[in-house]
This record gives sequence, structure tokens and C-alpha cells, in this order.
Amino acid sequence: MDPISLEDLALLDVLERIDQALAHGPNAAPLLERLVEVGLVEKSEGELVLTDAGIERCKSLHHRVAADSEAEQVVMGRQKAGEANPAKS
Repeated sequence: MDPISLEDLALLDVLERIDQALAHGPNAAPLLERLVEVGLVEKSEGELVLTDAGIERCKSLHHRVAADSEAEQVVMGRQKAGEANPAKS
């Protein structure tokens, strides 16, 4: 499995900012409009809010980040175990 892409990490950041009603950068308008168009975000009373699909996408990205972190820990543990117990030739 490939690690999560930078684009997906950026998407997670934007979705979390919307969910927490935090300010967006000045260049975020085109991305926010695309998120509305694809149904991850909707405008409600002048505010951007996550749709059910946006919430699920955010959860999915969080799970992916957690899985990548766990996989990295397993790999590092195996490497350390290999260094501590080098194979005999």
C-alpha cells in the first residue's frame, strides 16, 4: 500500500478547517467551490459545512493517516529487531 498522498493530506486539512469553521487562505476559493460541486461541502446560511459525504471522506482520510502511522511503526519495529538480532551467516 502506498502512503497517503500530499493531495489527500491537503484535502483532509481543508475539510477539517471547514468542520471547525476556521479561516481559509486567500487562494482556497477555487478548491472550496469544487468541494461544493462534488458534494463534500455545502453552503448553509453563508457558512460552509460538511455534507454527510464530506464527513465520511474526512473519516476515511483520518483512518488512512492512522493506518499509515501504524504501518510505519511496524516497519520501524522490524528494522530495529533486525538490527538487534542480525542474521548469522
